[in-house]
Amino acid sequence: MDNKDFKTRLKIAKEKILKNNSNDEDKRGHFMGSAFRLGSELVAAVVVGTIIGFILDNWFDTKPWFIITFFFLGVIAGIVNVIRVANNMQKKD
Repeated sequence: MDNKDFKTRLKIAKEKILKNNSNDEDKRGHFMGSAFRLGSELVAAVVVGTIIGFILDNWFDTKPWFIITFFFLGVIAGIVNVIRVANNMQKKD
């Protein structure tokens, strides 16, 4: 094997390694974004449900029943949203 052939193979191998590393970083960023989105979907639904329950409890003077009820409704809605968004993400990939 001559020196020029070796340098060509080495150059091709380095380009492949650099390309794979950049793809891994892009994937890592995509996965982190997806994880933050799923987490925020769940937290937002629980917070909104709890706030609605708090407002209704103050309005009807029934503490803590609406807070408890809407907290659990928020948890259920958050889980449904996470499942829906995860299924959509999976279809795109």
